[in-house]
Formats: sequence, C-alpha cells, structure tokens
Amino acid sequence: MAARIEKAVVSGVFSLDGQDFDVDNNVWLVGDDDEVLVVDAPHRAEPILEAVGGRRVTAIVLTHGHNDHVTAAVDLREATGAPIWFHPADRMLWEMVHAEARPDEDLAEGTRFRVAGTSLTALHTPGHSPGSTCLHAPDLAAVFTGDTLFHGGPGATGRSFSDHPTIVRSIRSKLLTLHGDTVVHTGHGEDTRVSAEISTVS
Repeated sequence: MAARIEKAVVSGVFSLDGQDFDVDNNVWLVGDDDEVLVVDAPHRAEPILEAVGGRRVTAIVLTHGHNDHVTAAVDLREATGAPIWFHPADRMLWEMVHAEARPDEDLAEGTRFRVAGTSLTALHTPGHSPGSTCLHAPDLAAVFTGDTLFHGGPGATGRSFSDHPTIVRSIRSKLLTLHGDTVVHTGHGEDTRVSAEISTVS
C-alpha cells in the first residue's frame, strides 16, 4: 500500500518571551494503514493518538523546539514506544517544556527516515530557531516545513533565538531549490507550493 499524508489539527497555547498566543497546530502523519511517522507533537497527545488510530508509530520527528510543537512529545512516546527525533541546537527550548525528559535521537542535516515504503530526508533550516528542520519526501512531492516557511513567506523571527537573515538563507538554499510543484505542508495554516513562495522570501 502506498504511503499517504494525513493531517490533524490540535489547538493550544504558544508561549515564549513571557507572552501567550492561542494557536492551531498542524500535525502531519506519513504512512499507510500499518505504520506512520508523526511530524510534530503539539499541545495534547490524545488527538494525535486518535489520528494514529492504533497504527505503529515509527518515529516522532519534531521540526523545532517551541512549546506548541513539542509539548505532547513525551506523552506520545510513552503511548506509542516511538523514538523522539530532535535537533540538539534547540535543546534550550526543549528544556523549557521538558526539564526532566530527553529526546531519543539527534536530528541532523541528511537524517533519513523510511516509512510505508517511502523516504523522508531532514533539511536543517535554522532561522525561526537554531535547530529548525524540515522533512523532504520526494516520492510524495512534499516538504514538511514546521514554522520555517508558510503560505505567504518565512516564519516569524521576532522572538528569542530567531534571526531573519538566517531563515531567508535557509529557505533559499534548502527549500526554494526543491521542485516548484513540491507541496509545502506547514506547521500552521494552509498548504502552499514551493513555486508560489519564491516571490515571498526576502
């Protein structure tokens, strides 16, 4: 059975620099009827587990360390037995949420995952945060960008540990070089395509 992409939306609060914001987060599942890889674990594990639906979870891959992408990761790991993959450059953000727990594996440029007969490759794209990482699934003509690239341009860089020139360099070198028809599955909001965002990155 061919791999497919599914989405769940989980609502909660993003907190950083002493401010709180209500947000809706996209959780992406890549897999088939038997196994899935989960991209991001926001807010609460229950709706993610409902989307998983009893399938084997091969990995929990976190695009970056902001609380609205990692809060449910440890509970999700406990429920599924799947390892948490996380870029170590965002460890300070992880520790704001999970002081007593650790990720299982270091995510890095070129890390590859196999699930349901398809592959995903990690692209380190710092800027929104130092460890921000996207996942490219060429067989599915898709890239999962977390908060690095949205419909309408780059992710926010006005908070701690972020940098606008860095995110622009990351997007130009790692994402805009992908095929223009590649679908951009974002951490919040609607999908876009690589070709649609070329003019938005500056």
